[in-house]
Amino acid sequence: MKLLLVIFLVHAIFIPCFSFDVSGKDLPLTLDNYKSTCPTAFDVIKKEMECIVKEDPRNAAIVIRLHFHDCFVQGCDASVLLDETETLQGEKKASPNINSLKGYEIVDRIKNIIESECPGVVSCADLLTISARDATILVGGPYWDVPVGRKDSKTASYELATTNLPTPEEGLVSIISKFYYQGLSVEDMVALVGAHTIGKAQCRNFRSRIYGDFRVTSALNPVSETYLTSLRELCPESSGEGDSNVTAMDNVTPNLFDNSIYHTLLRGEGLLNSDQEMYSSMFGIQTRRIVSKYAEDPVAFFEQFSKSMVKMGNILNSKSLVDGEVRRNCRFVNT
Repeated sequence: MKLLLVIFLVHAIFIPCFSFDVSGKDLPLTLDNYKSTCPTAFDVIKKEMECIVKEDPRNAAIVIRLHFHDCFVQGCDASVLLDETETLQGEKKASPNINSLKGYEIVDRIKNIIESECPGVVSCADLLTISARDATILVGGPYWDVPVGRKDSKTASYELATTNLPTPEEGLVSIISKFYYQGLSVEDMVALVGAHTIGKAQCRNFRSRIYGDFRVTSALNPVSETYLTSLRELCPESSGEGDSNVTAMDNVTPNLFDNSIYHTLLRGEGLLNSDQEMYSSMFGIQTRRIVSKYAEDPVAFFEQFSKSMVKMGNILNSKSLVDGEVRRNCRFVNT
């Protein structure tokens, strides 16, 4: 009886009942918001991102992750970029962020150039959203139009950063609920996780996976066993040893934005438990189908990823829309 109830609840989560305008229509965002006030904004960000990704392809994943972690905490309002002060507790030290997020200096670098051209015009929230799109393109991913007009928050939320963001060891039902809370569907979730095709993870975030059910999900495949051995050499079983050692989540084409990550899940070799759950969980009826679809059809993945990135980027902080600002320095509220 309890199992039937759980299955019922999972199916209930899968029923789409949230309508969202991915174009930005009916939202205070437009494609031409900076047309007259800062016409070079998109070009400046694109040019600088080209340099940044050329310097280190991993920077693409770093910027995309920053954008994701921003939008899941009080909306896409650049709250994740705020440094702690005597009067403000930031989000950077929250458990999902402290050992995961980097790239703050990338935002600083672009912001300084934008401010020299158009002082006080382009928000940090918009800058980060545009940069994430450009980062995706620069490593082979799809293009999408980015509606702009976001305001920067004057607050941050350590508490929401701790509770809203999915964690690497989390179960499927819990992760679905966190996406659903943001107005994002199961299809959005599976597509957005596809960004892990260019990401890297620290040992501390996949240790339990490689010393846990990795052999079960990979069905004792000899090739998978070789991969597992290399992972264990990189990441010792004892906590504290090699915690910050990193490896690619897609070990086939780690610097190319493609659908390879879904093939990894089909093989049962997902590095993060939260990723592999989408294909191997007993509750993954719908997610398993979507993973298989994206593995087979890269065009379908690209199309949905674009739509889902716009949808996520349209999660707004209603308070910031009213009393938000355009920060001069993305790390601090204007004084």
